[in-house]
Amino acid sequence: MGLGVRWTLHGDGKTPAPGAVVRPDERLSWPRTFGLGAQHVVAMFGASFVAPVLMGLDPNLAIMMSGVATAIFLLATKGRVPSYLGCSLSFVGVAATIRASGGSSATVTGAVLVVGAVLFLVGLVVQRFGARIIHAAMPPVVTGAVVMLIGFNLAPVTASTYWPQDQWTALLVMLFTGLAVVCLRGFFSRIAIFLGLVFGYVLSWVLDLVLGKIHSPAGGAEAVDHWRLDLSAVGNADWIGLPSFHAPSFEWSAILVALPVVIALIAENAGHVKAVGEMTGDSLDDKLGTAIAADGAASMLSTAVGGPPNTTYSENIGVMAATRVYSTAAYWAAACFALLFGLCPKFGAVVAAIPGGVLGGITVILYGMIGLLGAQIWLNAKVDLRNPLNLVPAAAGIIIGVGGVSLKITDNFELSGIALGTLVVITGYHALRAFAPAHLKTQEPLLDSGTSQYDDEPPAGKS
Repeated sequence: MGLGVRWTLHGDGKTPAPGAVVRPDERLSWPRTFGLGAQHVVAMFGASFVAPVLMGLDPNLAIMMSGVATAIFLLATKGRVPSYLGCSLSFVGVAATIRASGGSSATVTGAVLVVGAVLFLVGLVVQRFGARIIHAAMPPVVTGAVVMLIGFNLAPVTASTYWPQDQWTALLVMLFTGLAVVCLRGFFSRIAIFLGLVFGYVLSWVLDLVLGKIHSPAGGAEAVDHWRLDLSAVGNADWIGLPSFHAPSFEWSAILVALPVVIALIAENAGHVKAVGEMTGDSLDDKLGTAIAADGAASMLSTAVGGPPNTTYSENIGVMAATRVYSTAAYWAAACFALLFGLCPKFGAVVAAIPGGVLGGITVILYGMIGLLGAQIWLNAKVDLRNPLNLVPAAAGIIIGVGGVSLKITDNFELSGIALGTLVVITGYHALRAFAPAHLKTQEPLLDSGTSQYDDEPPAGKS
């Protein structure tokens, strides 16, 4: 397939035949392909809008670099793994922690760039030695616990920063978004976060018209009178222009806080490759290392110019499942649309104007969902939490990570929160396993229940 940028026309180019799918190396007619590309962009909008705003980074640059990252990923996997790479929400807690300790945007992007480099190296190792090396170091109980503590560590951000800015708007947005996630079907359920943002925008505008300014904290701890929706920056922004770039800055304390997210990104990529392989019927075992390395390289490039890190998006898997179109041509179209959006400062100003109360309602659900992905890993892998070998390190690490427990090493260096929690889970599990009696060391599925296909030996009962 070369670089994966040539496609054959599927059927008449209009719609897949009954029971058929449009494979990654096929495409529909170009107008339909670009339409599907736009659909993929909308699907990733919600999270990709929210993530850079929550991290304090330029949303214009985030959208533009997501297009660049997607192109890198498609080229690296030679068009075999259809995927959109958007801004990773796994780093939101990291960014909040770094900023709380006085770190700047440059410090945030510098720490995340190192994470991207580590992810890239992990991908190369997986490509060379296979996924077994990851599974040995990070069994499901470890992976699930780390993902869970990363998500739940964000709870204080919602409670103390966003929700107090407009509690009633936050409550209504939370209810609307929850209903959208549960009650809507097909494509609309996949863009529930985006619909929640739109609802919150309109609601804030209406409340400003009807009730006037609100007296609450806005960008600080002191309560002041302010508009819920302030669009003054939108009118001053240009229609066409480059986003703001900045160079990263490297600090060990920030890097240590960010490194645990590598585990979440490995799990995300492994799950994505597995899901796409199952949907297309094409075994993608050999592309797992490439996908991980491509994600790392794309994140390094994005953070090197001041943008956020990127990762594969499950929202876009939903679009593929709903349309049965897995053509990478549609993802190239989506990447082009993202680049164009990134060159529109007015668009970025609209994103940056999202009211705090709206973010409060969205993040209540979003942060909780991130944390519960860890529980989903445990369920899929059938992790037995009755086994103290699993229970003790997971319980200790999660409480440390969520509660912000700190361990002072020297006067100028301490471990706390996500970094310390992750260290306790990983080292605690392997240390306890070394001393545990044989009956506690039951064999576990690798990473999650779907990645056992990466083993050299087939599961029992299969050939």
